[in-house]
Amino acid sequence: MDKQIAVRVDHVSKYFKLPTETTQSLRTALVNRFKGIKGYKEQHVLRDITFDVEEGDFFGILGRNGSGKSTLLKIISQIYEPEKGSVTVNGKMVSFIELGVGFNPELTGRENVYLNGAMLGFTTQEIDAMYEDIVDFAELHEFMNQKLKNYSSGMQVRLAFSVAIKAQGDILILDEVLAVGDEAFQRKCNDYFLERKDSGKTTILVTHDMGAVKKYCNKAILIEDGLIKAQGDPLEVSNQYSFDNVQIVHTSENEGEKQEVKREDIVSDFQVRLLSNAQLTPDDEIEIEFSYEMLKDIKTHLAFSFIDIETNLGLYNDNSWDYETSGIGRKVLKYKCRLSYFNHVKLKLVTRLRDSNDNDLAISSNQNTPVFAIDRVVPTSNISEIDSATGLLIRQGNWEK
Repeated sequence: MDKQIAVRVDHVSKYFKLPTETTQSLRTALVNRFKGIKGYKEQHVLRDITFDVEEGDFFGILGRNGSGKSTLLKIISQIYEPEKGSVTVNGKMVSFIELGVGFNPELTGRENVYLNGAMLGFTTQEIDAMYEDIVDFAELHEFMNQKLKNYSSGMQVRLAFSVAIKAQGDILILDEVLAVGDEAFQRKCNDYFLERKDSGKTTILVTHDMGAVKKYCNKAILIEDGLIKAQGDPLEVSNQYSFDNVQIVHTSENEGEKQEVKREDIVSDFQVRLLSNAQLTPDDEIEIEFSYEMLKDIKTHLAFSFIDIETNLGLYNDNSWDYETSGIGRKVLKYKCRLSYFNHVKLKLVTRLRDSNDNDLAISSNQNTPVFAIDRVVPTSNISEIDSATGLLIRQGNWEK
């Protein structure tokens, strides 16, 4: 039997008006209007967004800060109205957009549960039925008659989060709230989400935690500049998000940096290019092109490492003497290899051109250094090819001129 649609987002667009001038005079405002001066610019946050969330889905919404994720949740939650398009919700919805919104510090914990429940659309009788579950989950039995202002920040977070996830709604919407409470409470939340994933209840989650997306979600979308960039399998969507962030951070950290040529009297125009795809599986072949201009007739060779961007550790190292070059003029070399024993890793390539005495002649900068991602679980056999002392993969690749 086909699943029913829990939430349908149909060609939704949203923009905000950002003032470009401060007008304190009615006369000035009228004159500007007649001249066609708006006094504001339109910031288009969402552009023609369309997707369906089926009953029982654990649906992830990913994107960098400012991409439009939270605005989309507020439209689904009927906090904002879209400029274009529509949202259809089938069932009772519980939206948890921000921790503690609607809580009053002058009221007791118990009173805040009933206040927050009412704001979520529940009757007093419905809150009565779920009250013990909320308190049990928050583990705050002895504090419920104390004023909220006397709670620690951790206790307030636990109570707010417990109200959201224990409220008996058909659809739960969460915005960046998975990392709540202490370690024990986070484990409890993890168990709850695993149970919810298998319960047939619908959940929509906005998060920057790709581990949570891969662990809980069965579908996901990636929003970039108000548009859906990728959608479908959460592993593929989260990998795309991670890779996009690696590229952005890598570029911004090294903006303006140039290729470093240490011996300009010997070599110039040192370039490194990735010829294969930037997103690979462990079975895919990595192909790199190195090129440089030799000004003197000396022997040279290339040394390079693939560096894990997150840990800054070398995962693949090749100080290869397999293909030496000599003579004056343009040199173009290609190298192919597979990193078959690595998965879920983002790498950058650091390259050095050296002379026969292993002195550096040129070093590739991070600005133009290729970055790429390897993703997909594969069997980890033949582990003997990894050097036990250095942890580097020492299996050689193939060179060609």
